[in-house]
Amino acid sequence: MGLEKILSISGKPGLYELTAQTRGGFVAKSITEGNKISVNVRHNVSLLSEIAVYTYTEEVPLGTIFQKIHEKEDGKTAIDHKASKKELENYFAEVLPDYDVDRVYQSDIKKIIQWYNLLVTNGFTDFSREEPADEDKAEVESKKEENGKKEVKEEEGKKEDKSKGEEE
Repeated sequence: MGLEKILSISGKPGLYELTAQTRGGFVAKSITEGNKISVNVRHNVSLLSEIAVYTYTEEVPLGTIFQKIHEKEDGKTAIDHKASKKELENYFAEVLPDYDVDRVYQSDIKKIIQWYNLLVTNGFTDFSREEPADEDKAEVESKKEENGKKEVKEEEGKKEDKSKGEEE
């Protein structure tokens, strides 16, 4: 199970696993307690796989940050999310040195560390994103390039047809 099935639901503590879809929303299971709840469309829900953190150059996916913490801590839990502001900022700067200090707040850092610890203590260790292999990426890029060339040729053909029609 990857991060694409892990949810954060506003107003509800902890993290949840998406288990089933219903007519008016979905059913989620608490990662810590195991109880199931029904979540309707009015709840503000975030998939962890869709969350990213600002750096000075790009947005880094949450899964990448979790993976860096996992490597730094050798698969164990990180510092306590209730540590002092300075400790949290120093720790986060070790994990993600170029994070944007103006746009990433202390509450964001706390939440990221809390989520990481919650996932690790409940046996979740796969933070990688499902991406195609390099060969697949090259194949996709070449197909895009071929399609682009076809579209250009088709457009040129249409222009030629129009100009021939106007000459007659």
